[in-house]
Amino acid sequence: MKKLFENTEIAFAIKSDSELERAYFLFKMIQKEPLVRIGTAVTNFALNAHLPVERLIRSTVFDHFCGGVTEEDCIPTIDKMYTKNVHSVLDYSVEGKEIEEQFDFSMQKILKILDFCKEKNSIPFAVFKPTGFGRFKLYQKISLNQELTIDEINEWTRVVDRFDKVCAAASEKNVPLLIDAEESWIQDAADNLIEKMMEKYNKDKAIIYNTLQMYRWDRMDYLKSLHQRAKENNFYIGLKIVRGAYMEKERERAEELGYKSPICIDKKATDDNYNEALKFMADHDKVAIFAGTHNEESSYLLMELAKRHGLIENDSRLWFGQLYGMSDHITFNLAKEGYNVAKYLPFGPVRDVMPYLIRRAEENTSVAGQTSRELNLLNTERKRRKL
Repeated sequence: MKKLFENTEIAFAIKSDSELERAYFLFKMIQKEPLVRIGTAVTNFALNAHLPVERLIRSTVFDHFCGGVTEEDCIPTIDKMYTKNVHSVLDYSVEGKEIEEQFDFSMQKILKILDFCKEKNSIPFAVFKPTGFGRFKLYQKISLNQELTIDEINEWTRVVDRFDKVCAAASEKNVPLLIDAEESWIQDAADNLIEKMMEKYNKDKAIIYNTLQMYRWDRMDYLKSLHQRAKENNFYIGLKIVRGAYMEKERERAEELGYKSPICIDKKATDDNYNEALKFMADHDKVAIFAGTHNEESSYLLMELAKRHGLIENDSRLWFGQLYGMSDHITFNLAKEGYNVAKYLPFGPVRDVMPYLIRRAEENTSVAGQTSRELNLLNTERKRRKL
């Protein structure tokens, strides 16, 4: 298969010279782990002390990794990417607010995004996190099969209702809905609830998608058992496959509490697990794949699997996805070849999106080679443009 991902002219076609330089500067900073730690601490302090730093954050890291403060803010970016056949997934990235009003607000936000999706071909999916609709500790208690109080039973009923409302709206509008993954010790509750939604709404095709974090060594077993239940209960499977977002936190907790880490032993084991999931899904009917990956080899593998199984590039059951602000060399080159590809486009108030941005920066420092690859590609394009 021809090597696609070296073409930086296509990768950065929609970036102005100044945007290219800003990206290069940011990844140079992110490459230095002490700087990320210091920057995180200083940013948190400044925001908690209500110092006037939001404009600075907005013009640097926020604008590179986020689409805007509101959905409307994101439209120029969405439209610009769509000129290159790159779609967007609007991701309301406010984290950590655990009150009922916020959960209801998040639900209304997703319902509004579903309307956006219906109107704009450039936004093919909606997305939310389970903890956007309910408390972390409640998911944890249910995952551990602990007895709930009467108040907690009522609270969980409201969580289920929020899920059902957005899943019903997605089904009615025929807009696929991605549901993100959480930490392993609360994921069982989310998995069980999402599977119920799949069984209810995925009778004719995949509308509801769960997310599998393949840095977990148990996820292949889960995938196979899910497939068996889907066959028995006659529903389609929609899955977003990612490597994972909470590696350090997962390992630290396992060590602290003395249980076996749910994380694969090393990166190669994670890569193998991820690729095995792609092969399994490609080999079975009634499965739709959203491959969230910044890995070139996995992207080539999925292209090869699609070809082998006779899928055309823009088959609706096959999508590639990357985060906005990263891996443009994969996104834009895939889109140029006619594949379905989307950028996850986070948005929300600057202050509220900071936990997301901090996680992105920390991930980039912890994934060996990711930041170096970004820098090399950006530098190649800077030289090509003679900047």
